[in-house]
Amino acid sequence: MRVLVGGGTGFVGRALTQLLRSRGHEVTHVSRQSGKDRISWEELSRSGLPLCDAVVNLAGENVLNPFRRWGDAFCREIISSRVETTKTLAKAIADAEQPPRAWVLVSGVGYYRPSPTAEYTEDSPGGDFDFFSRLVSSWEAAALIPGSPARSVVVRSGVVLGRGGGAISQMLWPFRLGLGGPLGSGLQPFPWIHIQDLTGIVCHALESECLQGILNGVSPSSPATSNGTFAQELAAALRRPALLPVPAWAVRAVFGAERAVMLLEGQRVVPKHTLESGYHFIFPDLSGALKDIVA
Repeated sequence: MRVLVGGGTGFVGRALTQLLRSRGHEVTHVSRQSGKDRISWEELSRSGLPLCDAVVNLAGENVLNPFRRWGDAFCREIISSRVETTKTLAKAIADAEQPPRAWVLVSGVGYYRPSPTAEYTEDSPGGDFDFFSRLVSSWEAAALIPGSPARSVVVRSGVVLGRGGGAISQMLWPFRLGLGGPLGSGLQPFPWIHIQDLTGIVCHALESECLQGILNGVSPSSPATSNGTFAQELAAALRRPALLPVPAWAVRAVFGAERAVMLLEGQRVVPKHTLESGYHFIFPDLSGALKDIVA
């Protein structure tokens, strides 16, 4: 299968590329610069979709970059890096003489309203209560191609855990030094997924000819995981204590109040359709996932 991947050079994109190539698929990236096995976004807009069997979009500026101040300019960048890239790919698919068979978008569980008790499946409502939920709604709406023969799948991803990037990369050093701990109360749900499972779900969506619609990209044990549990498990995997909670005010000071919600609140998300589709999780439980990552 020839697969075109937007955002293929990022943390998840590199892992997906490795998995797809190991399964015998050809991968071309869409990124800022063209090169070997790579075309630019400008080239895509100008020349249209190269011949391919499937398209995936993973593009998106890191929302939780602590070095970027939360403000209008950064918000515009976050929206553009997700919504505009998705629109560009969707238009290229719609205009293609030979459209691909599959079109997969990876969005986020920010679609669902944070709650300490509610559990959300792929059929649950959401998408219109704060900046992030509206972002996911716009992002997924940008992927719609009415009348297209391309089979469409949206994977709503939780916090991606993996070696060499993502959420873990910013947490490892404090925890290694014994300075780690839960954020705020630590009671908030922590919807997570191992990077091998997120890329596995995307690959499963590409290779399963009948699969379409929404899939929650979270671990089956994710609904029972709190931020405090995550801190304890990460500390245990590193054989360190997790005694120092980070107060909520400090999280808000670093990230800004609106962005801090992503860390201080959370959603209990269930991968109901993902499991029903026949996907088998490689890392269904947190301790196994973290041991693999920090090994």
